[in-house]
Amino acid sequence: MNPFAPPSRAEPPPSALVRMRLVATGLLVLMAALFFIARALEARHPGFGYLQAFAEAAMVGGLADWFAVTALFRHPLGLPIPHTAIVPRNKDRIGDTLAAFLRANFLTPQVVARRMRRVDVAGTIGRFMAAPPAGGRLWKGGSRLIADILESLDQKRLGSMVKSALAGQLREMDIAPLLGQALHAAMAERRHVPLIDAVIRWTHRALAANEQMIRDMVQERAGTLLRWTGLDETLANKIIDGLDKLARDLARDPDHPIRKRAEEALELLAYDLQHDPKMRERVMRMKAELLDNPAVESWWLSVWEQARGGLLKMVRRPDAAMAGQFGEAIRQLGETLQREPRLRLTINRFVRRAAVGLAADYGDGIVRLVSETVRSWDTGTVTRRLENAVGRDLQYIRVNGTLVGGLVGLVIHTVDVLL
Repeated sequence: MNPFAPPSRAEPPPSALVRMRLVATGLLVLMAALFFIARALEARHPGFGYLQAFAEAAMVGGLADWFAVTALFRHPLGLPIPHTAIVPRNKDRIGDTLAAFLRANFLTPQVVARRMRRVDVAGTIGRFMAAPPAGGRLWKGGSRLIADILESLDQKRLGSMVKSALAGQLREMDIAPLLGQALHAAMAERRHVPLIDAVIRWTHRALAANEQMIRDMVQERAGTLLRWTGLDETLANKIIDGLDKLARDLARDPDHPIRKRAEEALELLAYDLQHDPKMRERVMRMKAELLDNPAVESWWLSVWEQARGGLLKMVRRPDAAMAGQFGEAIRQLGETLQREPRLRLTINRFVRRAAVGLAADYGDGIVRLVSETVRSWDTGTVTRRLENAVGRDLQYIRVNGTLVGGLVGLVIHTVDVLL
């Protein structure tokens, strides 16, 4: 039974409670019958006196326990006897006590930290990922729920929401310092060298592919005298040979002056991106223009639709998804979590700190939720729920009280006879 479910005024008592209530009441009726039978037959045999004493004490014990059990939840026989209907009269105090018990024993950071030290969250996740139960009820139910959610949402509207959310985050983000730091770190580790080499190779190939265009440009701009003497051809050859030699020298010599100037320009760009307000403003303006471009908007929507289609395909056929590269990556990650103790320790420490933080930040809120929930219930609801929860065990008290009372009465009667 969910203690935080909306109160119900018509919760029937459990069948086990009804049975035990009938047993306890039936036993009390049986003791009353035995008492009258033994009293009627007492003159015929002294043994009936012992039976009468047993039944009489049993009735007293059974009635006393019936009164005690009933007084917990209501007034016995509807009579407003003092100190009865204890639960209804103290509903709010019970809720506050329950909330305080929960706070003191379960939601303190010390208790949460101590319990979380014994929980291997990373290992459990790793075992699940290394051998995911693709045919299990949890896996199938989760896949079906995600598929239903994705299919029920309007594609265009949801895509626009995703685009707007991402674009909003990008508009607020000052990416210039991040770009500058990334460029500075790349240059510090010489990771920009392959990029410069690639630019030089591309330039060399572009010169070779456009040699005739260079010759045509020289011929168009040469005078009549140069063309008549053939010097335009010689000049074009010199230009092409010079550019080709420059490209080869740049590719071979890592300390070429032009390469050094290019690196200096990149270093200056990295510095300006981090510290120059004008450069940062220029980057923000370029970013805004890019985000406002209709082509970028169409690209956002196409990317979202492809991602949505991939998610739908994966959740509709989780077995096939786990059999592909995605599943292999999941399994490898799970094996890594089990194999690497430092990674597992880091994840468990993070989870433990998160749980302790939740207990510290929201423990009081959870306690107030419990207390206010109990306070919001009507008295009849609280009484029924508590009685349904513990009433069966309380009926055993009635049975035990009847039998123990009878035995005590029998002992007293025996001592009385012997004395």
